[in-house]
This record gives sequence, structure tokens and C-alpha cells, in this order.
Amino acid sequence: MKKLSLLILITILFLPGKNLYAQYTHFSTNGIIEFDKSVNMFALIKKSINKDNESFMQQAFDSYKKNKPQFKVFKSTLSFSKDKTMFTPLENAESGSNTYFDENPMAEQNNVTYTDLSANRIISQKKVFEQTFLLKDSTRKINWKITSETRQIAGYNCRRANALILDSVYVVAFYTDEIMVPGGPELFSGLPGMILGVAIPHENISWFATKVTDTTVPAKALSPPTKGKAVNDKELRATLQSALKDWGNYKQIAMKAFLL
Repeated sequence: MKKLSLLILITILFLPGKNLYAQYTHFSTNGIIEFDKSVNMFALIKKSINKDNESFMQQAFDSYKKNKPQFKVFKSTLSFSKDKTMFTPLENAESGSNTYFDENPMAEQNNVTYTDLSANRIISQKKVFEQTFLLKDSTRKINWKITSETRQIAGYNCRRANALILDSVYVVAFYTDEIMVPGGPELFSGLPGMILGVAIPHENISWFATKVTDTTVPAKALSPPTKGKAVNDKELRATLQSALKDWGNYKQIAMKAFLL
């Protein structure tokens, strides 16, 4: 009887420890994440058509739908090591010539972003039309509200969080605590784990991880960008406001696109 009790006690003590160890070894703090940015071009274009431009825009839109896919997809990588991340767009391999609609800044991917999470600092190289800026500032403060909704992304269990950025832009993010780095694509961070999915529903764009490789990332791969006119967030906003002041309704679209 004593031997049976001892065996039960050992089983109770051993199995939880084994499970905890298995979970711990699955956690990661170094690696490379591959992302797809998806832009719903049909929805984006449709929102730009109004009664003043409908006569020629609708015809151009109909032509676009016949020759182009609904979703424009961009590839990027996020390299990370402990408290540092580097988001890097890859060359767009989409075939065919660009149209007027493809030049919408919401339908582009031009930011190279380095984040030092321990120092709460970012350095982001931003291409704004023909000029390149080097944004140096604090990481974006996002008041995330974590929900109970979960989903799988690239093989990882993720939890949903919601927030508003730029005062009125609604964002949905999915993060995993199996990657113990509170980073994410572009300027998104601040959750208790790595962000593997971001959707901005009203802007018809999203970033979702397609593959995560657990690997050691060399320090040189996490070197911040250096080219561009140095600005902080306040200076960049003022520059954009001045440059776009006569652009009418298009101003707000461009401001959002360049500040995301």
C-alpha cells in the first residue's frame, strides 16, 4: 500500500514538472518572422470614388478589377533577439506595371523599423514620396485591451487585443506569449508577447505572420537604419501637415499611411 501511495505521489509531482519544462523549452527570444502585408485594393479604391470623380474613376476602377487581383501582398521579415527587433520590407515581386491606384500610400510598404524594447526607442526609416526620413523617437504608446478571443497564427497560439492609434484608427492585434519578446511588425508593440497578426479593418490592410524560424540572429542584422533626414514624431507630423495642406480629402489618407 505504501509503495502504491509513493508511486502516485511521484506521478503527481513528476508530470506537471515535465509539462512545465516542455512549455518552457518551447518559448523563444530569438528568431526571424516572415510577414505578409495584405491590402484589399478593391475596397481601398471604392472608398476613393465620389460624385465629383465618379465619371472617370469608376471606369478606371472597372479596368483595374479586370487586370489586377483584389489583394496586393507585400513580404517582410521581423528579426528579433531578446529586447531588439528589426522590421524589413522585402522587394515586391508582383508582376505587371503599377497603376494610379497602386500609388496610394496605403498600398505601399516603405518603412524599415528598428526597435529597442528595453529603452523604449525606435528608429524608423520612412520613404515619403521622393524624400526619406529617419524617425527617432519613443516607441508608440498603445493602450491595448486584451480579450479572451484566440486563434492560431503560423503554428502559435495567439490572443486578441484591440486598441486605437493616431486618435481614431481601430487596430486588432494577435500576440503569442510563446515568443517572449513584446515586439511586432512596423511600429506595433507593447503586448505581453510577440505580435504575429495586425489588422486595421477600416483601412483594409493587415499584417500576418506566415512562418517563424527559431534561430540565433547576429547583432549586425539588428543594426538600425542610418539614412534619411532625422526627425522626431512631432517634426514629422508638422512636415507632413505642411506638405499636404492643399491636398484636400487625400491629405488624411496620406497622413495615416505615413504615420502608421
